[in-house]
Amino acid sequence: MHLFYTPDISADTYTLNEEESRHAIKVLRLKVGNIIHLIDGIGGFYEAEIIDDHQKRCTVKITDKKKEFEKRDHYLHIAIAPTKNNDRTEWFLEKATEIGIDELSLIDCANSERSIVKTERLQKVAVSAIKQSLKAYLPKINEITPFKKLIISLKDFQGQKFIAHCQSPLSQTTHLKTLYSPQKDVLILIGPEGDFTSEEVKLALENGFKEIGLGTSRLRTETAALYACTTVNILNHN
Repeated sequence: MHLFYTPDISADTYTLNEEESRHAIKVLRLKVGNIIHLIDGIGGFYEAEIIDDHQKRCTVKITDKKKEFEKRDHYLHIAIAPTKNNDRTEWFLEKATEIGIDELSLIDCANSERSIVKTERLQKVAVSAIKQSLKAYLPKINEITPFKKLIISLKDFQGQKFIAHCQSPLSQTTHLKTLYSPQKDVLILIGPEGDFTSEEVKLALENGFKEIGLGTSRLRTETAALYACTTVNILNHN
């Protein structure tokens, strides 16, 4: 299946941008009459027929539309402190998007190793991942925000809210799989390699977050975030 990202699709005919047109016609060698599929990132999944195989402005005709394609019954929002190495944050986002995530917030904590992140690059990673995994929903990616500001802005979040940290003995912290209720919206905070500070944990708890464990191993930031993402998806699948 050949899948293309078309966020501005609105009519029964559509012209792919130059990059996607080149990929379709020059790389994949598609021709007039070939069938491709389009996703708009907000749940739309389209079947389309190529009617003009120009390699800079390939035009297609929509032949079938599906709205809310494979919409999930829960919302997963993970807020993570970016890793020092950008590749590790990108790796997490790629894998989490393939598995299932709805929103990513980047948080600037007291012990953060990085306070500047180019979300344009992360957006490209997410687009590539939804195409790879045949998903019609593109995760929302938020600009990096100071920890306190993020916590306050999420005060009215209606789902379950958790914070994972290493200040308590790992074996004595209740595991995410025990506290999370499937089919519920959920927000999970994952701290930097140096962990959240005690003040940050206190602020989160005062604003409705609950402490969770992610097993007895001490995990890297991106590993912990992917572990949490996978756990939520498995529980909802079951």
